[in-house]
Amino acid sequence: MPSEQDVRALMLALPEAEEIVVDNWGNQPTFRVRKKMFAMVGYGAPTACLKATRDDQAALLEQDPETFMVAPFFGRWGWIDVVLDRVDPQELAELVEEAWRLTAPKRVVAAYDRDRAAG
Repeated sequence: MPSEQDVRALMLALPEAEEIVVDNWGNQPTFRVRKKMFAMVGYGAPTACLKATRDDQAALLEQDPETFMVAPFFGRWGWIDVVLDRVDPQELAELVEEAWRLTAPKRVVAAYDRDRAAG
């Protein structure tokens, strides 16, 4: 079962990802690439909030509604809440990377893919 710290490490391992705390959101940690948000996870939170497409959101909700939920406030744009003590760590890593890919500039994603392919 992934922890809040595990999720943070996954997010911050991605190119140009940074953690930015939003004071007027109750000191909410957000994760961004070039100032665009792709994820949130609170201090000691049981869930992580990730950017997703509406199609992916619908598929995840259908797949396992106890693990994946429509995110409050951002859900109408496809964002999901992921219950950390229920999600498979590999699936979580894939969802975090996909959230980042939806947000990062194409050149940054292409460079990341080239680096991974070179290995």
